[in-house]
Amino acid sequence: MRTRLRTLHIGERTYTWRATIGQVDGDGADSHRCVRVRAWGAGKNGRALEADLLSKAVSVGWTPAATDGSYPEPADVRFLIVRALALGWDPGALGGTFRLTEEHEVELPGFLLTDRVRDAGARDPSARVAQANDRREGMDPGGPGRLR
Repeated sequence: MRTRLRTLHIGERTYTWRATIGQVDGDGADSHRCVRVRAWGAGKNGRALEADLLSKAVSVGWTPAATDGSYPEPADVRFLIVRALALGWDPGALGGTFRLTEEHEVELPGFLLTDRVRDAGARDPSARVAQANDRREGMDPGGPGRLR
């Protein structure tokens, strides 16, 4: 299967991005949808931006990942790029990867950042999804990129 690359224009620069669907296991029996977003602002040889997005969807089924259809919108990716640039990402640098992690406290309307994909000892995704949905109840839904 071919990887579908998409583009965004922010300022004078064109960014290419892709999203790969996967899953991440919680401490219990639950698995959650996780989407890895990678973006480049200076071609494939430039420093890539990478973010692992944990879906906040609470689906019906044996595990949330089994029925979750969450996928980042271009507005979500635009926010990640703008936030990474503000945090010091230099897309023009050669090689390497700039990772957005849980410590950056970025929250999108449908996603949280997670470190669980790379670090099995990172915070439990099931608990984080439950907390995010508890916070959302009764709150005014904001646009992409509410910070926590």
